[in-house]
Amino acid sequence: MDMRPFEKINVLDFTWAGVGPYTVNYLAYFGATVIKIENISRPDITRTSPPFKDGIPGMERSIYFAWSHPVKKYDMTINLNHSKGVELVRRLVGQADVVAESFLPGTMEKWGLGYEDLRKIKPDIIMFRTCSHGQTGHMAKHPGLGWTLTSLAGFTTIMGWPDRPPNEMIGAYTDLLVPLFGGLCLIAALDYRRRTGKGQCLDLSQHEAGIQFLAPLILDYAVNGRQLTRGGNRCTYAAPHGAYCCQGDDRWCAISVFTDDEWRAFCKVTGHLEWVNDQRFGTLLSRKQNEDELDRLIEAWTCERSPEEVVSLMQAVGVPAGVVENAKDQAEDPQLKHYRFFRELDHPYLGKRSFYHPPGFNLSRVTPEVSAPPLLGQDNEYVCTKVLGLSDEEFIELMQDAVFD
Repeated sequence: MDMRPFEKINVLDFTWAGVGPYTVNYLAYFGATVIKIENISRPDITRTSPPFKDGIPGMERSIYFAWSHPVKKYDMTINLNHSKGVELVRRLVGQADVVAESFLPGTMEKWGLGYEDLRKIKPDIIMFRTCSHGQTGHMAKHPGLGWTLTSLAGFTTIMGWPDRPPNEMIGAYTDLLVPLFGGLCLIAALDYRRRTGKGQCLDLSQHEAGIQFLAPLILDYAVNGRQLTRGGNRCTYAAPHGAYCCQGDDRWCAISVFTDDEWRAFCKVTGHLEWVNDQRFGTLLSRKQNEDELDRLIEAWTCERSPEEVVSLMQAVGVPAGVVENAKDQAEDPQLKHYRFFRELDHPYLGKRSFYHPPGFNLSRVTPEVSAPPLLGQDNEYVCTKVLGLSDEEFIELMQDAVFD
């Protein structure tokens, strides 16, 4: 197999929760050596987040942590409020190419590990910093996680139905968007250093990055004064456009009709060619004006069929449609099986479990490497003695001094 593109890159990873780990994962999947730094009293928050195996909470039983770390990482627990802990980190910085952190601004500086401090140890170091609002500005010190940022970025206000309050999106949506920026920034910084020999500090505001995905709505407001409001599953330039109830227990399909050709094909498949010339539905404008009635008629047809049958019929004539999949559907999805999206890995606490195949793509000559997630502090001794070259006596002394507590 060809050498992985980041095989000689060393990353010191202080990030936790979602954005930071997902970003660093991009390098780890393709060969980077990552040392994840945690703390016994304040581990990665996802270790204490449900769901847990068998519903029993435990530091190594979180499916959430396993899902967000399906990749080889060394894991250390270092007390950064201990002077020897900070000194240990400084020695690790000397061997690192990238230092990643996602704390509130000023936290790394408090430990003497800010960017200027790191440059004195390793002049060409790349520091990746990502927090809610970036390192500067009047909101910089405001803490927050992806659920908060999803609302601040504007996603929540457009989710839901016109007659109901905003509907929170499932999961911390910005946690899935921001790493796309972060991964590209890190790769660009590594390439820049390769060409110039210079490192740099990357400051990624998760709030600002999330807003980029609503740019068309912001532009529409700036130019036309229009604000998108909650409209359920409907789209201003398509009809029908929604999720329709199908045969079975809580089974649904999604259908979208954008063009006149798609509308004619839709009418033919459903056996209602008369709708093509019906004054209520003949044009997009008329369909939008009579959308409630149209949706009722469509659902009367979909309710008599399984979502798979509806989707098969629609796709065969070029009408965009898809099954609204649940977890079982995804596990059995033939396309995901074809790409081996789920990989079974063995975990000492979770047992054999299917982990998803990140990052959703392969390179032409190498594939992402996946691994069971690391246990808390499992590599304290290995990193100290094998990576830093400390003696067994020195390692034991650090243990006795509570450096790993």
